[in-house]
Amino acid sequence: EVQLVESGGGLVQAGGSLRLSCAASGFTFDDYAIGWFRQAPGKEREGVSCISNTDGTTYYVDSMKGRFTISSDNAKNTVYLQMNSLKPDDTAVYYCAAEWGPCHRDHYYSPYRYDYWGQGTQVTVSS
Repeated sequence: EVQLVESGGGLVQAGGSLRLSCAASGFTFDDYAIGWFRQAPGKEREGVSCISNTDGTTYYVDSMKGRFTISSDNAKNTVYLQMNSLKPDDTAVYYCAAEWGPCHRDHYYSPYRYDYWGQGTQVTVSS
């Protein structure tokens, strides 16, 4: 059974940091790209970042560059999202998702390309 389990969300003040984890099981982790997405109330799900477990390539949506860092521990089948300098606008449910193959520059941020999804973890940033 394929599973993606997010953890690490919580309540943090503006300017603070959180590290999210995405633990994967039930598929060949090294063959997949893992993307992070987020969805705020009343808004569409949007891409945040992607990492290719095949070659380590990473992509970030422009508004996250310099503040968020994605990494992968292939031995633990876990992907992390380190989030620094958090803003109230970062408040959302954060999801990880898996897509076979590498991240694609042209559509890594599109939720429709991903095969498997986790249940999400809530991140709330207070002002």
